[in-house]
Formats: sequence, structure tokens, C-alpha cells
Amino acid sequence: MQQKTHQLVVSTRGRKLYDITPEILTWVKNSGLTTGLLTLYIQHTSASLLINENYDADVLIDMEAFFNRLVPDGDKLFIHTVEGPDDMPAHVRTALTQMHLSIPFLEGQLALGQWQGVFLYEHRHIHNQRRVIFHLIGE
Repeated sequence: MQQKTHQLVVSTRGRKLYDITPEILTWVKNSGLTTGLLTLYIQHTSASLLINENYDADVLIDMEAFFNRLVPDGDKLFIHTVEGPDDMPAHVRTALTQMHLSIPFLEGQLALGQWQGVFLYEHRHIHNQRRVIFHLIGE
């Protein structure tokens, strides 16, 4: 068994889903490993990771529309507004999604389904530098 790690920095430009699948696929392919498990972990409390459809861009628009309805900015329910009206909603969005993902890889390929992609979901409106840690264990 071998282990490999990597850090991906994603410059976000506001709230939306950012497809990071190509960067992940390239890194896994260049790792030299053929079978194992990839863990992805985001080091932030106002952004998250998702596996979702990467074929039809309408899915991403609909996801954001759903979260806007579920956790609206400026909701009077929230008292934590230190960084603005999207501050606490960003934390709630993160709690409802994932901060880490585990994806098997087989024969040197990430075992994603045909229409699946990996997304960094930025929950803030401001620009950010988000760090995603990759940990690959395998042979």
C-alpha cells in the first residue's frame, strides 16, 4: 500500500458549484496507483464538496435555486452575521452537504458514474481561495 497527498486551491468568484473533476482525474491518473480509495476534504466551513450530475448545467442552476429557497440570505432566524447576510446561511449549507468525499478508483480510473462529477460548492458571495486536500491510498 502507498499513500499520496495533494492540495488543490480553487479560486472562487462567488456562490456557485465549481466542477473540479478534471483536476481530480488528472491527479489520480498521474499518481501511479491503479486501485484504492481517494478521499477529498475541504478545509472550510462555508464551502462544501458534492458529487452530482455534470452533463446538464441546468442541474447546477436548480441546485442553487433549491438552496436559495431552503436557506435564504438575511433570514431573521440567524444572529451570526459577522461577515454579512450570507455568513450563517453558508454555514448551514455546508452542514447540509459534505466536507469530505470518498471515491474508489479501479484500474487507474476514478469510479465515478457516467454523468457524475465532483464539485466544490462555494456558499459565499465573496471571492475566496478554497483548499481541497486529496488523500489517495492504494497500490
